[in-house]
Amino acid sequence: MTSVVYVESGQVALGLAGLPSSSTGETGEATLDGAAAFPGLAHQIGVLKGPAWLEAPAALLGLPSALDAIAETPVRLRRVSLAAFQSALEGTDATGRSILLDLAQAHREQTERTLSRFAKDAEARCAEWLLRHADSSPDKACVKLELRKRAIAAQLGIAPETLSRVLRHLRERHLISGSGRILNLVDPNGLRALAGS
Repeated sequence: MTSVVYVESGQVALGLAGLPSSSTGETGEATLDGAAAFPGLAHQIGVLKGPAWLEAPAALLGLPSALDAIAETPVRLRRVSLAAFQSALEGTDATGRSILLDLAQAHREQTERTLSRFAKDAEARCAEWLLRHADSSPDKACVKLELRKRAIAAQLGIAPETLSRVLRHLRERHLISGSGRILNLVDPNGLRALAGS
């Protein structure tokens, strides 16, 4: 990154750019090279409306940009050299700069977690979600489904029907058991392997 972009006006879609082909994964969901929510993005994770900095956390942390951006409306942009951007922050006191860097790091980690969900197939994302939401006790681990399946599916970026199919597959593979509001994690290690963690 040699410069930072400031969106003076207009709206920009943020996400992962797609490749030309339009294949879908085994679960029927669009893959990284599949159809886009917005033309040009295989996965759209947000929208930025000007005036706002585009990928300021990357500039603050000295990292490459994590997101692709595509204009959804006519936009007016201003490029600021990275040196000028960082020099403007030098006047900030140590506490203020520390807070900015902490916020930038948290934002970057959240972005990378979101992007990693899209890089995994539906089963891997579901396994990761189950492990993250498990209530563990010495003798067993379980997940209490406090959200509706539609809301969980939305968090995973899949259709509710796909979530039902994935849960059925996980039961058939003896990784989970139970139905209704409580799912038992029969094989947490198997789920970790599936999630790639």
